[in-house]
Amino acid sequence: MDTRIGLDAVCVPSEDVVARQIEGMIVIVPLVAGIGDADDELYTLNETGQAIWQRLDGVRTLNDVVTDLEPEFDADRGDLETDVLGFAVAMVDRGILSTKA
Repeated sequence: MDTRIGLDAVCVPSEDVVARQIEGMIVIVPLVAGIGDADDELYTLNETGQAIWQRLDGVRTLNDVVTDLEPEFDADRGDLETDVLGFAVAMVDRGILSTKA
């Protein structure tokens, strides 16, 4: 799926997944078949993914998320934008995130 998402998009976790923090890691559990790449697949997020996920509250735009991450990560803003957009597109394509109108 070719998902078109820009930095003005607002994303929120899908109602079809549950995310839990276990031993310092965020684990995403699909509640229905067809979420993700395979049935019954669990997702764990790396440090950057966790930082992005925790800011996807259905209110902040992806641009707001990038701005929030700037002090936390020693990275160029353009690189952060690429990472946040890439994460959002991949998660929307898998049905783990939804975009909010």
